[in-house]
Amino acid sequence: MAWLQREIQLPAFRQGCHPITREILAALPELTQFKVGLLHIFIQHTSASLTVNENADPDVPVDLQRSLDALAPEDFSYEHTVEGPDDMPAHVKTSLTDSSLTIPIRDGRPRLGTWQGVFLWEHRRRGGQRRLVLTLQGETE
Repeated sequence: MAWLQREIQLPAFRQGCHPITREILAALPELTQFKVGLLHIFIQHTSASLTVNENADPDVPVDLQRSLDALAPEDFSYEHTVEGPDDMPAHVKTSLTDSSLTIPIRDGRPRLGTWQGVFLWEHRRRGGQRRLVLTLQGETE
């Protein structure tokens, strides 16, 4: 059983869903050595999250953002307002989504479906750089 852990920093993104599968794979060239295993991805922030979703139609991330904005609007009467009107809705959105993902690995590749990709979901209007912890475990060649 082999283990590998790496931290990467993503650039700042505007609010919305942004594909990051390529950045993750680029940070893990050792992935090709894994016959079978798991890739765990964890975001070290409370105002952005991770999701696996459709990566073929650009309307999907737009509709996801609009839906989540309806569930946690900025104009709600929040108590926590010190960090700006988009901060508390960002925390709510993170709580409703995922701060980590686990993806199966086989033959050196993530076993994502044909139309699936990993997305960073930035919940702040101007989020900063985001840090991810990537952990690989499994059998190597």
